[in-house]
Order: sequence, then C-alpha cells, then structure tokens
Amino acid sequence: MASTTPLTADRAPVLDTRALNRATLARQLLLDRAARSAQDAVTHLLGLQAQNAKPPYYQLHARLLGFRPAELAGLMESRQVVRMVTLRSTIHTHTAADALALRPLVQPARDREIGNFRKGLVGVDLERLARIARAHVEGAPRTMGEIRTELLAEWPDADPASLAVAARCKLPLVQVTPRGVWGRSGQVRLTTLDNWLGRPADEVSPPPVEEVVLRYLGAFGPASVKDMQIWAGLTRLRGAFERLRPELLVFRDENGVELFDLPDAPRPDAGTPAPPRFLPEFDNLLLSHADRSRVIPPAFKGRTWKGNQAHCTLLVDGFLAGVWKRTGSGLIVELFTEISRAQRQAVVEEGELLLLEMGEGPDAGADPGAGGDGVRFGSFTSPTSPTSLAE
Repeated sequence: MASTTPLTADRAPVLDTRALNRATLARQLLLDRAARSAQDAVTHLLGLQAQNAKPPYYQLHARLLGFRPAELAGLMESRQVVRMVTLRSTIHTHTAADALALRPLVQPARDREIGNFRKGLVGVDLERLARIARAHVEGAPRTMGEIRTELLAEWPDADPASLAVAARCKLPLVQVTPRGVWGRSGQVRLTTLDNWLGRPADEVSPPPVEEVVLRYLGAFGPASVKDMQIWAGLTRLRGAFERLRPELLVFRDENGVELFDLPDAPRPDAGTPAPPRFLPEFDNLLLSHADRSRVIPPAFKGRTWKGNQAHCTLLVDGFLAGVWKRTGSGLIVELFTEISRAQRQAVVEEGELLLLEMGEGPDAGADPGAGGDGVRFGSFTSPTSPTSLAE
C-alpha cells in the first residue's frame, strides 16, 4: 500500500546496491526466465535497444522461457513490432502501439538535436523539408542516401548530413523489413511509422507522461528522476514524478539519491540467487540509469566499450563480470574477475543453452555436449576487436 504521507529522501529507507540489483533484475525478467510472449515482453520492457539487428533476439532469449528467434521475426514481418529511432536518439524495437506512443514523447529531444546542426541548415525551411521527405519515403521506402539526394535538389547549398538528420528528427521514420528479421538481411530503408502501420499519426493520442513514468518504474525501478531522464534522453521530468509522489514509494540509495517505485513492484531480498545471463551489446539493462553501479561494479566501468562500439556482456551473480562473443559454433568468454568453479559451470551451461536455442553456426540445433566449439574462457578484447553480433 502506498504511503499516505509523502516521503522525501532524507526520511526514506535505504536500498543498498545488491537490493537495487535484485529489484532491477526482477523487473527486467533476468532473475527467472518469464513464461511470456515476445510481444508481451517487448511491451513490458518499453522496447529493446536495437542499434544492431540481432541484439533484440538475444535480449529476449536471456529473459523468456522457450524463446526462439522466429517468434520476434514473425512480429517484425507482420508489423506488430517495428525498429525506429526513439529513446536517447537510438534505434529501438518497439511494439507498434509503443512506437506510436513514445515517438511523440521524445520529439522535444529530436528538435534539440536538429539545433546542433543549424549551421548546415541555413536557409532551410524545416516544415517544407518534412513535407518533401514525407512524400518521398511514403512513395516507396528509401535509403538515407536517397533521402539526402532528394533534399539536396531543393537545398543544394545545405550540408547533406544535416539535411538527413533533420529528416530523421522531424519524421517518425521506421526501418522496413527485411531489415531486423532474424536470418535475413537487407539495406536500411525508411518510411514513416504511420505509413508502415496504415494508421494516421494524428489519430493517435500520446499517453500522459505520468503513464510512461509508471511503466518505466515497472521495468527499471526503483529509480530516480535522473535515471528516467537518462533512459528517455529527455529533461524536465521532475514535475511528473512530483505529481505521482502520493502514489509511489520513496527510497534512497547509499549516496542519498531519492528513488521512486511502484508499491506493488517486486523487490526481492538482496540474497536472492541470480543466474548467469549472456546479454548482447547495448542491452538497456546497462544503459537506463544515471548511476549504473546497480549492475556495473565501479572497477569495471568502461570495460564493455571500445571506441563507439560495445561488447556483449556477461552477468554473474547479477552483476557485470565479463564480456563474450560468438566464434563459429561456440562462445568465448572473457572474465573480468575470478568466479567460483560452480559459477563457471553455470556460465558454461547458460552458454550452451544459448548456442542450442540461438543457433547461427553449422552446429545449430545440435546437442551442446556432442561437439562443436562450445563455451571457452579466454581473452579477446583489443582495440581492433569487432562486436560479436554487429552487422
């Protein structure tokens, strides 16, 4: 039951790092695989980071009981889920309903992004640009290069890259299939979300921001105002939290930061076992809080990145413990810290499950104990190491 007396951080109970870790893992469906459909999971998680095409499939494999790539691929092909730029100006896989709801929410951030390119857009009428680009991509899905060419014909003195950014920010552009479909490949081609779904955007009423706050807490809480602002790539969300304060529980972390949460959300005991999980690059678990120490030990901060690319990550006991990549029909795991023999065995078993159920190599579908590369521990990170799932 929610408190009838609103609490402030100085009087709120403290949640230590392990308690925050277990609560977040429970929301993220990472303590136990959930018996949910892929569509239900994508809805619950408010989307899946999808800078590359394959990570959404691996995100669901880590979270769902019996998940197979064909399930999400079918949702992509039937247009029940889509890939588009939304949160943090990055590509996400959303349900159609959430794409329609969340894209207007982040429009202020997209407008600010255009401002960063104003020097390349001198003399460009942005509303006219949006109309021209819309007609072009709704005539047929277009590559970004084709969009630039169309806009340069109207504004030959403008910066081509700035014109492309303006089109992407002004319009809700979705990547059409086969891009993003497991087992297929395709160039990035874009059309408007409403054209792809056959649903006029002006017929959709975006939800109140308070509703999105509640859903964020359900998937990522307990969380601070700044946490949600980092997740969404937005500012000025304090007012929505304050309006919701009477309905929420209030905690604080070990640094005194005020955290909000849903009264009926799971907050497991800090000692709850957390099995190892193989997560792809750019998993939202590692990107959706201002203070990421609830998952990333301070000693390992920055270890999952090389330049502007990210390695796939391994959780052991709920926390970042290493990185991994696929190698033909096997996996190589690079640990950041010593783990017990029992934990190593659990990592191997989880990796073999991934190889069995997410087969991409020649041994896909084979008995994981019957040969193949299997799961190996070693080192592979270097300045030239590619990410394992990137296209």
